[in-house]
Amino acid sequence: MDVLLWLIAGVVLAVAEMFTASFFLVMFAAGAFAAAAAAGLGAPLAVQGVVFILVSLLATLGVRPLLRQWMGRDADEAVPVGEITGHEAVVLERVDADQGVIKIDGELWQARAIDADQVMEPGERVRVIDIKGVTALVWRD
Repeated sequence: MDVLLWLIAGVVLAVAEMFTASFFLVMFAAGAFAAAAAAGLGAPLAVQGVVFILVSLLATLGVRPLLRQWMGRDADEAVPVGEITGHEAVVLERVDADQGVIKIDGELWQARAIDADQVMEPGERVRVIDIKGVTALVWRD
């Protein structure tokens, strides 16, 4: 039964990673899969927990920085706000002159249409024109 629970946890974490693209949750998914292997070998629950924690920690500290570097992101440095201007983004929640949500380089941002007459629907691609506080002002290309 423990094996199944660890496998489900690993799959849920791996699927959740697809929505964040931060290479963080997938490290815990690796820990869950390792704990599932330990459970399959008959390890007690305490040992499974230790395996989960150790593998997750080692993956986060060892593998995650390498993945981020390979993908072109410095492990300790967020993308500067000034560099986001001009990037293309995907609309996740309807964007109009008052509100909306977009995804820029794997990060979720509040957004507003720079043109009050534009309304962008989920799935559309937009261009980030400016950043005001924590809100991206966007334009449909």
